[in-house]
Amino acid sequence: MNDDFRFAPFVERTRNGAFGREGARYAYSADIAMLRSFSRMRPVEYAATALVRANRELMRGDLLGKGVRVGPRQFPSLYRLVAHCAGALAVAPPQVYVVNSPVVNAYTFGTDDESFIVLHSSLVDSLNEKELLFVIGHETGHIQNQHVVYGTALQVLTAGAQAVLGFFVEPALLALRAWYRRAEITCDRAGLLCSQDVDAGVGSFMKLAVGSARLHGEMDVDVYLEQLEENRRSVGRYLEAFSTHPYLPKRIRALRLFAESALYQQALGAAGGLSLDVIDEQTSEIIRIDGKPGTASASPEDPAAPDAPRTKGGSDPADPGEGETR
Repeated sequence: MNDDFRFAPFVERTRNGAFGREGARYAYSADIAMLRSFSRMRPVEYAATALVRANRELMRGDLLGKGVRVGPRQFPSLYRLVAHCAGALAVAPPQVYVVNSPVVNAYTFGTDDESFIVLHSSLVDSLNEKELLFVIGHETGHIQNQHVVYGTALQVLTAGAQAVLGFFVEPALLALRAWYRRAEITCDRAGLLCSQDVDAGVGSFMKLAVGSARLHGEMDVDVYLEQLEENRRSVGRYLEAFSTHPYLPKRIRALRLFAESALYQQALGAAGGLSLDVIDEQTSEIIRIDGKPGTASASPEDPAAPDAPRTKGGSDPADPGEGETR
């Protein structure tokens, strides 16, 4: 990794207030709109915070017993990547743990005051340095954009309360999943801003999709993306409403689109590019569950979650679940 970080001017702008409390400048506006709607529902916010705080210490204690904490003296090469991403996104270096798992995965949990990133050992083994930067940047993006409380609440509800409450908790889970799919788009952008390598982001998605180091070298991304068009013609596409993450082909297309934004081009030191308003509008079409790109009907999964407008200055107004947390 080149330590002469060309992202420095962008970092300086973030420290001078380019990032608002409710979302980073790059954040997907639909993520911000839904997160803001949750925060206005005070009983929901209080319940989520209480649920997370009650479980945080249990999860942290389990990690201290089963995982290995990353630091300057423990896995220093990995810690360097963590520090790099924290600097890129202008946040304090998060606590990161490596756990022994054959599943290629990573996730973030905790509270806004104390957050933890967990990297599975198979992910560290499978990804190259740029791909790891993308993943760590993605997870750090959850912290920067204040996703952690609701993301952890979704994790806890999925793992525990759903088994007890069953059908009664499903409406809340559907709303949280719909938001989290949008939060993932925001954090994919954070990962790209950290790695500054679109191919690395796409590569991490491909490795996550196939899970096989042997087969990954034979994967063709364009052929893989053809599955998305076939999926859009299938009634099975509606099962995505029960997922915490957009289907990976959608994330690849949304990431490539963000790479065309003026904000990302500026981070690279280049001129030109599309406005975030245009990027967000096209992204909304990409991640829709119903219909095909270009259709005008509203998606049934989030009829009350319009994209949030951006301010003139460019700032925004203000996990694991189902086997996949990244």
